[in-house]
Amino acid sequence: MAATLTRQLGSFIADLAFDAVPEDAIATVKTGMIDCIGVMVAGRREPNVAIVDRCFRHLTESPESRLFLTGERVSAPLAALVNGVAAHVLDYDDVAEPLGGHPSTVLAPAILAEADALAGIKGRDMVRAYVAGYEVWAELAGRDRHRHHMKGWHPTSVFGVIGAASACAALRGFSAEQATHALGIAASEACGVVANFGSMTKSLHAGRAAQAGVLACRLAAAGFTAAPDALEHPRGLLAALSPHGEIDLSSPVEWPRREWRISIYRLGVKKYPMCYAVHRALDGVLDLLEANSVAPDDVEQIDVLLGEKQAAILRNHRPQTGLEAKFSIEFAMAAALVAGRVGLAELSDPFVLRSDVQGLMARVRVEPIAESGGEESIFSPFDQVSLQLKGGRKLTGARVEAARGDRIKPLSRDELWMKFQDCLVYGGKDGDKARKLFEALDRLEELDSAAALPSLTSESTRFREHAKA
Repeated sequence: MAATLTRQLGSFIADLAFDAVPEDAIATVKTGMIDCIGVMVAGRREPNVAIVDRCFRHLTESPESRLFLTGERVSAPLAALVNGVAAHVLDYDDVAEPLGGHPSTVLAPAILAEADALAGIKGRDMVRAYVAGYEVWAELAGRDRHRHHMKGWHPTSVFGVIGAASACAALRGFSAEQATHALGIAASEACGVVANFGSMTKSLHAGRAAQAGVLACRLAAAGFTAAPDALEHPRGLLAALSPHGEIDLSSPVEWPRREWRISIYRLGVKKYPMCYAVHRALDGVLDLLEANSVAPDDVEQIDVLLGEKQAAILRNHRPQTGLEAKFSIEFAMAAALVAGRVGLAELSDPFVLRSDVQGLMARVRVEPIAESGGEESIFSPFDQVSLQLKGGRKLTGARVEAARGDRIKPLSRDELWMKFQDCLVYGGKDGDKARKLFEALDRLEELDSAAALPSLTSESTRFREHAKA
């Protein structure tokens, strides 16, 4: 009798060796870890993060793992939760479109938490764990013909928890049976709905997925069991996520890998702290403004050609807060015209509520494009922005097929460092320690111990005071 999908994935996790991981995948892992830690530190002082820390701090047990890579330590499950929330709260974290979400914002906090807590973990073990989590996540997300976002599921949480459990199982050196149980336990922890986009709860999706992955593996290590077909059973996770029932439950898991999904899909690193669905249009309008001198008052109407699935995700047409604005194409266009950029400073409540910003949002018109850029894509083949100026003149930008930072237009290492540095400064961290941490992450596979990752100067007292506010 053929092994179940859940068992096949358990065997894949148990059998995966660092030496089997391709060089380009190692580079992708390091990019993801660097980018995630940067945005995690930038997000550490957001109200969401303080609330989660305040609500769950009393549950912490032994001080195992670093919070925000500082000297402050909490239990590994709490570190995974709070660091995961912080990594996702600004919506500035990396993406992998075929996975339907944000891999590093779940995988990195889970791996960092357990690597701190376990003895003998090396940098190459962390790389292997990330690859295991990414590959299992991609394997499951790709088995459904229908986009999970359009059904209301947030893949970062529903598949992220499976990815986090896979990563922690690999980190712990689980047997195939133990890994299978960890996947089964994690399957019952999958949750997260798109309706909560633009609210504090979206960042909780990532933190809870990272935490649940850690806990699933701790339960499996202690002998807790789960169904060996929890993923593919007719009433298992994949079927539950797919009302249409058009899912592939029979294709075997390819091992050894001929093609690694992490090598094909890689990561998209964000240039803007907004939903990735706005990034191509933002590139287009900023390029248009760079080539033409346009004052906001000169603009009568802003026309955006945008994929209809992208438009559906960008649900907030008149946002009133920075969180809501992250899911608003209207805000993205208005902010670009008013500020000439869209960065962390613009994604604030006072900026969103400015009268000129609110006025420009009312002038944005979206024309949805039904055509998809691929069977598994939420994106149209291109996005395009036009500015209708007072007096009748019209400026039309180029068709943008890939955003800057996309896997086919990746950031250089210098650009990645600039983003990392900016994020750490925004989060109250700068100086030599930031550079040392970046350089250590950039040679992660060479580190003899997870403990060799430099800690940022602790500001734990200040953070706890902020958390009580």
